Amino acid sequence: MQNKLLTPLKSTLMALAICLTGISHADEKFPSRQVTLVVPQAAGGANDAIARVVAQKLSEQWGQSVIVENRPGAGGNVGTAYTAKAKNDGYTLLVNADSAQVINPFLYAKTGFDSVKDFDPVAPLAKAGYVLVANPALPANNVAELIALAKSKPGTLSIASAGNGTLNHLIGEMLQKATDIQLLHIPYKAAAAAATDVVGGQVPLSVQSMPSSIAFIRAGKLKVLGVVNEKRLAALPDSPTIGETVPGFGATPWYGMFAPAGTPKNILLQIQNDVAKALDAKDVQDRLATLGCEPFKGTGDQLAQIVKSDLLRWAKIVKDSGAKLD
Repeated sequence: MQNKLLTPLKSTLMALAICLTGISHADEKFPSRQVTLVVPQAAGGANDAIARVVAQKLSEQWGQSVIVENRPGAGGNVGTAYTAKAKNDGYTLLVNADSAQVINPFLYAKTGFDSVKDFDPVAPLAKAGYVLVANPALPANNVAELIALAKSKPGTLSIASAGNGTLNHLIGEMLQKATDIQLLHIPYKAAAAAATDVVGGQVPLSVQSMPSSIAFIRAGKLKVLGVVNEKRLAALPDSPTIGETVPGFGATPWYGMFAPAGTPKNILLQIQNDVAKALDAKDVQDRLATLGCEPFKGTGDQLAQIVKSDLLRWAKIVKDSGAKLD
């Protein structure tokens, strides 16, 4: 009889314990352990540099280690697809360049991810300056002179990029189409390697992010022929935009943070708010400025809208360029 009475009591206590366990997990402070920011590009590029600035500040705020894990490959597809399949608990996040998120779907037959369905946008992070740079020995000092030089030697001037289908590559293709010139594309495995070879004189030209090139520019080892962005850069106020010579030309690359789809809303909101605090910090702004970047504050919803509109924009640009990758 006593055992019969204890059985329902045990069941009730077990159910209560399960409920309490669920409550404790739901109320667990985030983050309670290390957070990983996956960067699907190689170390040394713009995305990597921005991720490390943000990671350090978030680590200070959270009192937890925030590490950057580089998973390059296939123009950013490898790391992006990896994060899409990660556990959606907020502890694995993606810091991605717009190129991998909104351009790759039109370049590759299979990327391994869906830019919209597989991710919850957390927040935009930064806008980066991009520049058309040249080895100082190149006999052209601006875009107009480059166009004249390229037309006098069609298909002989080389331009280095971070790889086939990367933003550097496509901006170079855009430039050729807009100016009716022919350049010989030389793909590298990373932006830093391409910049190094332009400095060394192996290749005369490259489109580079400011983080990848600013140290070389300041040292006089690279010269800026034109700024890719729609507006002049604060770090290079005397350098004209390409659009000042080629009307209508321009692009402002962005970088954003994403979480695997289905990440709890409260965690997404907390990270969004903490990223905003990080971008408000003067030391973060100063460090981004030294990279030729500027903070790009916004919400996850705003980033979602940017992704959707840019998917439409780049679909046409990629189609017009004829670029396709396996």
